[in-house]
Amino acid sequence: MAGNSEDRLISSATAVLTHIHEALELEFGFELWDGSRVPPELPENGMRIALGQTALTQLLRRPGIKTVVDLYSEGRIDPRGGTIFDFADKRPKVKGREIRKRLKKTLLLKNALPLLLGSNAVKGQTDGLDAGRAADRSSGSRKDDIAFHYDVSNDFYRLFLDPEMVYTCAYFTDWSNDLATAQKDKLDMICRKLRLKPGERMLDIGCGWGALICHAAEHYGVNAVGVTLAEEQLKLAEERIKERGLEDKVSVKLIDYREMDGKFDKISSIGMFEAVGLDNYDNYFQSVHRLLKPRGLYLHHAITRRGKKDLKAFRRKKPEYQALVRYIFPGGEVDHIGWTLTNLEAHGFEVHDVEAWREHYARTTRLWAENLMAVKDAAIAEIGEEKYRLWLAYLIGVSLGFERGSIGIFQTVTSRRTKGLSGMPPTREDLYRK
Repeated sequence: MAGNSEDRLISSATAVLTHIHEALELEFGFELWDGSRVPPELPENGMRIALGQTALTQLLRRPGIKTVVDLYSEGRIDPRGGTIFDFADKRPKVKGREIRKRLKKTLLLKNALPLLLGSNAVKGQTDGLDAGRAADRSSGSRKDDIAFHYDVSNDFYRLFLDPEMVYTCAYFTDWSNDLATAQKDKLDMICRKLRLKPGERMLDIGCGWGALICHAAEHYGVNAVGVTLAEEQLKLAEERIKERGLEDKVSVKLIDYREMDGKFDKISSIGMFEAVGLDNYDNYFQSVHRLLKPRGLYLHHAITRRGKKDLKAFRRKKPEYQALVRYIFPGGEVDHIGWTLTNLEAHGFEVHDVEAWREHYARTTRLWAENLMAVKDAAIAEIGEEKYRLWLAYLIGVSLGFERGSIGIFQTVTSRRTKGLSGMPPTREDLYRK
């Protein structure tokens, strides 16, 4: 009887997937848990999604991005014969309503019933990774949120980042440049946009492993302070500062930016604003304004989403965005560029320059993902297979988001506004003249 029951499940799964494959004109196939394939003529190394015994049941019961992420991280669905990038390139050409028109609901329901009524689905195993789903996000930049993302281990980040371990968007003066070159060019572009001068005091909010503050001190002669909430980052940053003999010019503090005091000539915020939280923007910009000298320069580098007709509509989060926050970056939120500029002006800043880097981040995250795939065994040894799969899906998903334009990123140069002239150069020529 057990054999007959298994045969019925295989037959039902085959019928469901065959119809989906034909109706959506898919350019990849499926592999069931018994080794059979849909379509059956799929080549040995053909692109296919392998499904574990309970995976299809769970997808039918709870379709959605969360179920897909759960199943992928647990290894119960697995892309074979190509990377996730390759499958994304082969995604169905038909969309939305057209998909619903093509699918024969009666056929699907009839063949799905044996799967849906079966008792073989098991509960997902990602609860241990789901650190941020119920946490209170009212305080902004919570230390536990930051630690969840950045304190995975320094050795893990070394596996896929450039030698300087810069975990923000690179800057490609040529799309063929390697990651190390592009990240070095990014650090230098930031320093040029800030018009750094010897002896100036610079603050980097969310300094990571200290690459920018070290570069600024070594090449532009500034006295730089970095702040972070990640203990693992602090340890390595201090080691690197000592190795370079920069202790008299560079320091890192494990402190919330809101607790900083003093005045700085230049302030940078590179890829940390996403951790602030939409409801904490006033406090953030007030803090930056307080720390910056009059007519001092502030460079704001942050990911954005496309604007909506109103703030209520903007606050609605798509399932993909919710999955990102749920599994990888608890507490993370992004605004739109219009909101960024409005907040800057409302809090006493004059906006001088806005530059879109969307395609640069699409390229950066693709290279990170490719690097991580190339060291799969080492990554799994460091953080485990489930987290490896989550991180790979995250990097690929973010890259595709930037590539398709659903998310963006901007660098905005501002100064603390005063009456009179800004003191900025008359053109941007100095930014591109080396």
